Amino acid sequence: MLTSDTKRRIDSCRDILVGKLPLPTDQVEFITLALIYKFMDDLDEESVAMGGRRSFFTGPLQPYRWRELMSQTLSAEERMTRFADGLELLGGGKKLRVPKKALKRGEEPTEEIDVAAHLPALFRDIFRNAFLKFRDGRILTLFLTELSGFAYSHSEELGNAFEYILSVMGAQGDNGQFRTPRHVIDFMVACLDPQPGQTILDPACGTGGFLVSAFRHILNQHTSPGSTLRGDRLTHTARQRLYAAFTGYDINDQMVKLSRVNLFLHEFATPQIHIYDTLTNDARWPERFDLILANPPFMTPKGGVVPHTRFRVPAKKSEVLFTDYIAEHLTPDGRAGIIVPNGIVATTQTAYVRLRRFLVEESLVAVVSLPAGCFKPYSGVKTSILLLDKRLARTTDRILFLKIAADGFDLGDKRTPIEANDLPEAERVIRAWLTGKLGDDFASPLAWQVVEKNEVLAHNAVTLQAEVFFGEQATSASSELVSLGELATFCNGGTPSKANASFWQGEIPWVSPKDMKSLVLTDTEDHVSHEAIESSATKLLPAGTVLCVVRSGILQHTLPVGITARSMCTNQDILAISPDSSRLEPKYLLFVLKGRSAEILRDGIKTGVTVQSFHNGFFKTLEIPLPPLEEQRRIVAEIEEEQLRIQNYELAIEECRKRIQQKIQAVWTGEKSEGSA
Repeated sequence: MLTSDTKRRIDSCRDILVGKLPLPTDQVEFITLALIYKFMDDLDEESVAMGGRRSFFTGPLQPYRWRELMSQTLSAEERMTRFADGLELLGGGKKLRVPKKALKRGEEPTEEIDVAAHLPALFRDIFRNAFLKFRDGRILTLFLTELSGFAYSHSEELGNAFEYILSVMGAQGDNGQFRTPRHVIDFMVACLDPQPGQTILDPACGTGGFLVSAFRHILNQHTSPGSTLRGDRLTHTARQRLYAAFTGYDINDQMVKLSRVNLFLHEFATPQIHIYDTLTNDARWPERFDLILANPPFMTPKGGVVPHTRFRVPAKKSEVLFTDYIAEHLTPDGRAGIIVPNGIVATTQTAYVRLRRFLVEESLVAVVSLPAGCFKPYSGVKTSILLLDKRLARTTDRILFLKIAADGFDLGDKRTPIEANDLPEAERVIRAWLTGKLGDDFASPLAWQVVEKNEVLAHNAVTLQAEVFFGEQATSASSELVSLGELATFCNGGTPSKANASFWQGEIPWVSPKDMKSLVLTDTEDHVSHEAIESSATKLLPAGTVLCVVRSGILQHTLPVGITARSMCTNQDILAISPDSSRLEPKYLLFVLKGRSAEILRDGIKTGVTVQSFHNGFFKTLEIPLPPLEEQRRIVAEIEEEQLRIQNYELAIEECRKRIQQKIQAVWTGEKSEGSA
């Protein structure tokens, strides 16, 4: 679990580095290397404390240990030089000149040697080509001092630190990659019960959490009571086969490095973790696995993924492609556990429906609804777990739906532990279902239901939302995502000539960015005549047109949007959006744009310009959820009801302020305030 101390230290490290390493990618790489560098020395210290020997910083490398670097006897410049040399020595990019042990007559008394030759290959790979990208001893000392306070209570703290770096820099959340809480990982692994002899894959492995949890589970299941050696009932041959059974892919080089380190620390001499893009590269397509565990990226890059052609579900959405990939890469009796966003179980676009139909017909055996907030502080996205079992799916015509209300932590950003925890009971229910022991008389306090596959397939959208089968209100995520260009027409305005005074003496409101101060536009500062409209690029727009500022300095921080209450025209900095009324309610569009303003600004604004403006055509390609018209109107009505409630509260607050002022005034004047006795 991410701690406040980890956050504080990483934030401080970034603040220290930003002047020397302004690029976020350089900061990520440098902090990661430094964390692993320190971790290697920490492992050596732990080994010595337990009566063992150092494994990493031995022989000529000892002066480059972290603790030696932090010696008070070193100046800042000496520390910088030694750390820079240490980075290059660990990767084998720099040789060290040392005295020869056996000197022959006439030979040079020294020789260059690779002092890191004894290191495991994965650590040499991590530091290969590494070097210090800045030369400032003072800054480096501040950085190393801050990092020295970083405590490792567990090897996964490395992953916690790194993934926090990604989250605060936007590199993680933008890709929809969110660190899976360890208790959720362990829950999924326990439900699927991996065994020796099975091949296991995580195609988006991050720091290797699923792989480590599955490995531990197998060891624990094969440990004798009272034994101090985990997995003592496994033979040497079985253990070696177990190490070879785990595979991980990730497209991020830093993730791959950390995953390899994590598995190495769990006895894997040569972890099979590969840099590989499962969506665009089909080199490993023929591989199949007995068990696949994954929390794949939720987010699709702008413009969509351009996948290879071997997927059976044509799609450009990462979440669809990853889920399809996992289902297709199971052995004939394979199992899988996949964390998916709500779109996978609910969205009504063709690719999503087709994917769900494949899953129901071939491999899906259970859907576990998780509470929104499981992934905080990274994301509050609503998720579910899909459990696939190809063998069981061939013998049953039903699917288990189960709802988890509490996972042992509150749903705030701090995720504070609480007593309520449905996971142990959910594991009991799921294990009973997977082993054929979940009968109608099975008692459990959880909400669970077994549903016929035909009933699921009978839904036009083949919905997998657990709430539907419990008779609850389904979320709006079931709405189809549609490009705004398919739902509306667009036009920009113009500015009538200032030289013709009569143009500016009419009664037609002319909207410019300075007028976009409220959601409903009833009037403007400037007005023009009909002649001005006929003689310029501005156009008369009907009531109910949605307006959006597309060029203005205000776009640095705010996206002004509004809807016209009567006929108006605009200048060239305003985009007018006229929805197709048979498909899109204008006020619904208004609230969608307002609600997604931060995302729209992030994705749509041009960079490197003097005045902020949107990329050409951005709003035409912007996808919005499109529920049925009646649902759109219901959403609008609920929002307007809440807005009215806010207005009434504001009026009441203002009235209270007036009364307070009257009472204060009465103290000074001696007059009785209104309402006084």
